[in-house]
Amino acid sequence: MLGPVLLSLKIALIATAFSFVIGNFLAYIINKRDIPGKSVWETLIILPMILPPSVMGYLLLIAFGKRGFIGSFLLENFGVQIVFTWMGAAIASCVVSLPLMYQNVKAAFVSADPIYEQAARTLGSGEWKVFRTVTFPLAWPGVISGIALSFARALGEFGATLMIAGNIPGKTQTVPTAIYFAVESGKTDLANRLVLIMTLFSFALIFALNAWLKKKNYTGRQG
Repeated sequence: MLGPVLLSLKIALIATAFSFVIGNFLAYIINKRDIPGKSVWETLIILPMILPPSVMGYLLLIAFGKRGFIGSFLLENFGVQIVFTWMGAAIASCVVSLPLMYQNVKAAFVSADPIYEQAARTLGSGEWKVFRTVTFPLAWPGVISGIALSFARALGEFGATLMIAGNIPGKTQTVPTAIYFAVESGKTDLANRLVLIMTLFSFALIFALNAWLKKKNYTGRQG
């Protein structure tokens, strides 16, 4: 039982880390810079949140399979196979959790008062320094929300993961897939324990996030 839990945590942490970097970059470029086709790019980013998980998993399978344009390149040049590995599960989790990261970070960036950014530019700060010292700190509560929700989404990812990584015990079996196949094989005790672990962990994560945000808002009003 411990194996799927540890693997799920590992995959969720990796997926969240990549979602954090990609989500912040895309949110900043799309919402703080004048680029063509913003609506199209934003739609593509959010699409994995709308598509059925099986469809998303199939698209990833096409892209990262041995004959896929990404999968064949990685296999031929680096000897790396993505399908039916934990890396495939991490990619699937990253793709489905990225929209949550993007949406939260975007809202935080948009709500940040641009007057502070302009003041920093007036004082001679470059764009990177403005982002690092002004924009990002102002958006921090939204970024934290994005991290927590993306991690929870990556931890619970099932459909796309099953399509690209399968359910190989000790190799690609995560908690959601372990629960599904435990129920299928009549191992209800195992399924109940895993469901309890996931439920308690998710509850604790969201509870802690809400408590932190309330404290942050209260401190801000007091200041």
